Amino acid sequence: MLNRGLDKLELLRIVEAVANEKSIDKELVIDSMESAIKRAALTKFGNDNNIEVSIDRESGDIKIQKVLEVVETVEDNAREISLEDAKKINKKKELKVGEKIYEELPQIDFGRIAAQSAKQVISSRVREAEKNRQYEDFIDKQGLILSGIIKRLEYGNVIIDLGKAEGVIKKDELIPREILKTGDRVKAYCYEVKKELKGHQIFLSRAHPQFLAKLFFQEVPEIYEGTIEIKSVARDPGSRAKICVHSKDSSIDPVGACVGMRGSRVQTIVNELHGEKIDIIKWTEDLPTLISESLSPAEIQRVLIDQENKRIDIILTEENLSKAIGRRGQNVRLASKLTNFEIDILTDKEDSERRQAEFKDRTETLIKNLEVDETLGQLLVSEGFISIEEIAQSKPDDISKIEAIDDETAEELINRSKETIIKEKEAVSLKLKELGVEEKLINLKGMTQGMLVILGQKNIKRLSDFADLSSDELIGGYDEIKGKKIRIDGYLEEFSLSRKEADELIMSAREIAYK
Repeated sequence: MLNRGLDKLELLRIVEAVANEKSIDKELVIDSMESAIKRAALTKFGNDNNIEVSIDRESGDIKIQKVLEVVETVEDNAREISLEDAKKINKKKELKVGEKIYEELPQIDFGRIAAQSAKQVISSRVREAEKNRQYEDFIDKQGLILSGIIKRLEYGNVIIDLGKAEGVIKKDELIPREILKTGDRVKAYCYEVKKELKGHQIFLSRAHPQFLAKLFFQEVPEIYEGTIEIKSVARDPGSRAKICVHSKDSSIDPVGACVGMRGSRVQTIVNELHGEKIDIIKWTEDLPTLISESLSPAEIQRVLIDQENKRIDIILTEENLSKAIGRRGQNVRLASKLTNFEIDILTDKEDSERRQAEFKDRTETLIKNLEVDETLGQLLVSEGFISIEEIAQSKPDDISKIEAIDDETAEELINRSKETIIKEKEAVSLKLKELGVEEKLINLKGMTQGMLVILGQKNIKRLSDFADLSSDELIGGYDEIKGKKIRIDGYLEEFSLSRKEADELIMSAREIAYK
């Protein structure tokens, strides 16, 4: 028995009490006790032995056994026994080499050191089981709003008492300028439950876009019931947010339902977010309309959409420019996040100047490379032949349809275009060789010669160099320096790669470089 003064049934009562107190499985507590007794038995009978301990789940009886493997030749007396000696011990059973026999050992009294060791084992196993139980409890709450009381503030982070565990709101996941004090009850969105060696961590956020979405989920019954769907959310925490909603029932106005009677529903959420202004936008499949609504209160003249590169050009009047951009670019930035498109805003004057500049550049490219006069160059561009590649890939009939261009001229233009492309490729190949760009990078699928030259000039010459880049480094992005967002130019920004294309290029490079 565990010690001579401990009743067997009392042992089971202790197991029951610990399991209930810590909300863990009774079996785990018994397992930990068996491990503790085993450690004490090894100390008493010798660590070289193979000892098994079992506690009867009904009676509380403790059985301590030494396990010996039956072998032909004994090399380890503590763990092995010869077949001949084994038969002397176990006369009832026909034994074979490789089988095990069990020799029951006497019950032990725990000395002070052994008892302390057993206590440590039990405590350790119970703590581990408790941590696992807490992790299992909270992993299901990931993606939900949790409520708790602020326990303490640590280096700008807020520690929340969630009842059976603690959560943390990191400094950058708080609403800016929000004042929280110890003892306050606070709501937050659980965005991650992380299991680590020291235990689990519950990460909470009041700045996450999904915190706003889940607040609407709680306040608007139609969203909870699934009649109204939240399509997307964009936030500038503590300042302004945009939420896009769609009703599956045409008789229900999704915006009106979210606002509530006299604004009661949305006002509850605004109060929780300490005055954050919320724009509620009705979702539509018509992208130009959705973009226009997202940039409200600005009035849009034209919307030019590049689906492939997820870019949108917004054309508007000078008077609407500041409304569309918003204070410090807030309105257009939120609209961009909401629609998942990069948005460029131009006045009608800027758009006209840009189109004229593009027309002039394209015309000059054709004049220079195809040795045609300005009139013919302008005529080709105005008819949609905006690059040498397009002319090279065309058929003579496509070009000769243009008035003032006969079949012979069309044939000549195509031939000159093909010759120009060949010369350019040869020149670029020579340039890449001079720059020392690695063959593996040159052969990477999706990489153009123009991209390779730019990368080579930026000292990105090996496939491994390219594999170590991020998509932001390729297509551009924003970095925060001294609290301000700074635009960072991308190496390949001029090639108008989408983020998906940039990610695919980098992942392809990594698969080859690190396989």
